Amino acid sequence: MNARRVIWLLVAGILVIAFAIWLSSLRHLERATLSGDLVLPGLEHGLNNVSEVRLRKADAMHVTLKKADTGGWFVGERDWPAQVGKVRKLLLDLDALNVVEEKTRLPANYPALGVEDLSSPKAAGTEITVVSPAQKWTLIVGKPSGGKSGYVRVAGAEKSLLAAPLLMPNADPKSWLEPALIDLPPERLREIEEHPAEGPAYGAARQKKDDPHFNITPLPKGREPSGAGAADSLAAALSGLTLEDVARAAAAGAPPGPRAVFRTFDDLEVEVIGRKDGARSLVTLTARASQPAAQAEAQRLQSHLSGWEFEVPDYKYAAIFPPVTALLKPLPTPQKKSPVAPPLPKPR
Repeated sequence: MNARRVIWLLVAGILVIAFAIWLSSLRHLERATLSGDLVLPGLEHGLNNVSEVRLRKADAMHVTLKKADTGGWFVGERDWPAQVGKVRKLLLDLDALNVVEEKTRLPANYPALGVEDLSSPKAAGTEITVVSPAQKWTLIVGKPSGGKSGYVRVAGAEKSLLAAPLLMPNADPKSWLEPALIDLPPERLREIEEHPAEGPAYGAARQKKDDPHFNITPLPKGREPSGAGAADSLAAALSGLTLEDVARAAAAGAPPGPRAVFRTFDDLEVEVIGRKDGARSLVTLTARASQPAAQAEAQRLQSHLSGWEFEVPDYKYAAIFPPVTALLKPLPTPQKKSPVAPPLPKPR
């Protein structure tokens, strides 16, 4: 081998080593730049202009959160106000979502992280689409990884990511509903009129606000209240009443259900009508007032409640419409008569 060839080989070797070092530096640079990058760049500039957020699962469960003209949010599938704080938190978490590290780019490995496309009926992830007038962002949120991060993939992208903070989106419309219905504290109540689904009608009342207990009238003949405050639980039935689901009120013609009327000392009146739909406990509420002091409150409540039927917790439904027997001492258990021995036969 002559000297010229040796020199060329030496130069070629140096070039190969230099190229390898350069390529390696690029890879390290890419990793360093990737870690900490925003998963949804641009969202931070359009956050206040977001008009809609859609969440969906592969099983067709979905919810659409829409921004109202007033600035609040409502659940499109129910046309009912959404929990503004919960929507805001989701948007802030999406805005802050940053890359911890890159994961697989192989579609065959996506299901292990829960970030496969929702076109697969077995897809486990939740797709979130954030819409603003200028741009749209779509993200598939997969499985959690510990308590602070989880796996995600921008829709249409090859690379999946481990990202923080941890997102736990829920595509069930019920989970986004603003639950507050009415809060009528017991100390405001003067009387309650009950028309249960079964059993006699009755009422519970007190004469003054400082009366400690409500009295049941009329008491069934021969019966006694279970205690001095037996009817006090009725006064708490509309305290902090919340919904589990909501729908437009059904047309008239449904079979009559239980009815209760709650009246305050300032003459606010709230009528509650209930019905059962399988295991669901449903109520409609109507507010009215006969005195000026309560008319503004009645109008505000009526505008919020009118035309809707609400699913409420079973225990609250039972508290609103108890039969009078639930407030009374139980009847004494009849004593069983001892069997009488047959008379002995007479001796012959």
